[in-house]
This record gives sequence, structure tokens and C-alpha cells, in this order.
Amino acid sequence: MSFTPRSLTAIAVVLAALASSSFAQDPAPTPPPFNDDTPVKVVTEEIKLNVSAYDRFGEFVSGVSKDDLVIVEDGRLHQPSSVRRMPANVLIMLDTGGEQRQVKNISRTRDVAKELIRRLDPENSLAVLEYSDKARILTEWTTNKLKVLEDLDKKLIFGRRSMFSDALNLAARFLSNSELENRHLVIVSDGTDSFWSDERREAEMRTLLGTNINVHVISYTALEKEVVEERASLISKTPAKKAIPDEIAQTLPNGVRDTATTPNSVTVNTDAQFIKTLRDREEALEKGEEYLTKLATDTSGLFILPETPDEMTEKAYLIANVIDSNYVVTYVPKRPLSESEPGETRVIEVSSKKPGLRVLAKRKLVIGPDEQ
Repeated sequence: MSFTPRSLTAIAVVLAALASSSFAQDPAPTPPPFNDDTPVKVVTEEIKLNVSAYDRFGEFVSGVSKDDLVIVEDGRLHQPSSVRRMPANVLIMLDTGGEQRQVKNISRTRDVAKELIRRLDPENSLAVLEYSDKARILTEWTTNKLKVLEDLDKKLIFGRRSMFSDALNLAARFLSNSELENRHLVIVSDGTDSFWSDERREAEMRTLLGTNINVHVISYTALEKEVVEERASLISKTPAKKAIPDEIAQTLPNGVRDTATTPNSVTVNTDAQFIKTLRDREEALEKGEEYLTKLATDTSGLFILPETPDEMTEKAYLIANVIDSNYVVTYVPKRPLSESEPGETRVIEVSSKKPGLRVLAKRKLVIGPDEQ
């Protein structure tokens, strides 16, 4: 078969058309668009602090901003991420037990709690924890002050023991489960425990230091110690009782007289044991005061040590003022929490760079296993 130049040109056109048709019918596959729905986890560590703001007259300062504050963590300067005002969750922990109490009683403890409640801002949420033979939540979270006052009148009970460590554990768990970030624990107690354990107390303190809970204390210890010291002094200076008076003993024969003038040994032993009991009580109160002071100081709380019974009630307003003057301040630590070993302690201080503004905020933060 022979082809002319014209026929060759026609064949070339047909082949080109067929090729074009083939590409149109069977295009090269296009890769699907990339669509990765896997979430990207960005870890932003943030530390929260409660900071009270005052002027030089002790009055609350409103409108504090993050530019007004400076944060120092272990010597490193930080700038706040946020400064916010919000209502507080206030848990009031009341000591209503104890075998050796002298001044502490339910009536006075109730009056202190009532005065605190009356002074607090009505927007705050309140709850009450009572402990004696056991620790229990007396009143759940509420903004109804009348309900809390009524529970104090009707539900407080007396117990022989003082389960302080159990109460502290319950308080930390109860507050940690609360929704608000502005959290405060107010303790009215002498700080003693019927089952004292230094290890248990240290563990409960470290738990609280791992939170942003502020602990405030109105302590019975000074009042209790004053009475204990006075009673011990009076007993130790009282001479032991004799079996019979001297004027009668002089009329007796010599052998009988010696026996009669010998001090009553039972009375001496009883007094000695009683003095030991008082001394043990005094030591427990001193340890309780030391613990409560450290707990309040390290959590940026207020520690009040009244010297008279009336002062316990009168000074409750100081704690109310601190709570109602609080801002919640946040910042991102320059050294990540994930770099810390569990149990490491960081010291955090907040100061003011605004003229006339004073702040109350210095606490220890214990890094827990959850931050690793």
C-alpha cells in the first residue's frame, strides 16, 4: 500500500486526535488533598496565685492590671499573664473537739465563724467543715449566708478528740474540687491533734502547697497556753498535803508522829502526773502554733494569734478583708514545671510597681507528680 503526502498528513491528524481523546478519557491521577485531623497538643504551663491589693490605708484597690505587678520565682523576674477579680470559695474549718481544751469551746468558735461570714462579700461561696471525733462537711457550697448561719446554730457538735490531720486532708480535697479559682481555707483551731504524726502533717501541708489555696488561721494557742501555764505553776508550787495537820500530829507519840507528818504520797503522785499532762498539753500547743503559722505563711495567708477571747471575734474582719481584696494572678514560669523533680519547692513573691499599691502575696509552691 502506498501513501501520498496528503494521506500521510490526514493520518497524522487522526492519530493526534486519538491521542488527545485518550488523555481526556484517562487523566493522570491527582493525589488527594492532605487532611490530618490528629490534634496538635500544645502544653502551656500556667501558675495561679491569689494576690491581695491594698492602698496605704489598708483599703482594697480596684482596677489592678498585669502591668502593676512583678512576679519573682526563685530569683527570676516574670510578667503576669492575667490579673482577674472574681468571687471566692471560702471553706471555714472549725475545731470543736479536744480532751484538754481550756478556752476553746463551741460557742466561741461559732461566734468567730459567724463574724467572718457576716463580713465576707455576699458574692462569695461559703462552706463549713467541722472536726472533732471525725471530720465532716457541715455545709456544702452556697452563697446563702442565712443558711450557713443556721447550720452553725443547729448542726455543730462537740467531740472528745481532735482529728486535725483528717480535717486538713478533707479540706484540701473539698477545695480542690471547687469550680472557682479563688480559693481560701479559714481555720479556727488550736492546731493540736489527738493522733499526732509529724509525717502526716508534713504530707498534708505539702498537698496544700501544691495548690493555689490560701490558708488563713485564727488560733486558740496563745489563749490555751496561758491557762495551761498558770495551772501548772499553781500546782507545782503547792506543797504536798500531809496526812493530818501539824497541831494534831504534835500530840501523838514519836513513831506515830513521824508517819502522820509524812506528806500524802498519793497526792504527790497525782499532782506530778497532772503537771506532766499539762506540760504535754503545752508542748502540743507550741507545736500546733508553729505548724499553723508556717501553713498560713507559706500559702500566702493571714495568721492571727489573739491574746484575749474577745480578740478572736473582733479580728475575724481582717481575714474577710484579705479574702475580699484578692485578685487571681497567672503567669507562665520561665523554667517549665516539667523540668522539676516531684516535691521540688519554688518560692514565689509578688510585688507592686505602682505607686500607692501594696500587695500581699508570697508563697511556696510544691511541684506534684501531675506537673511532670
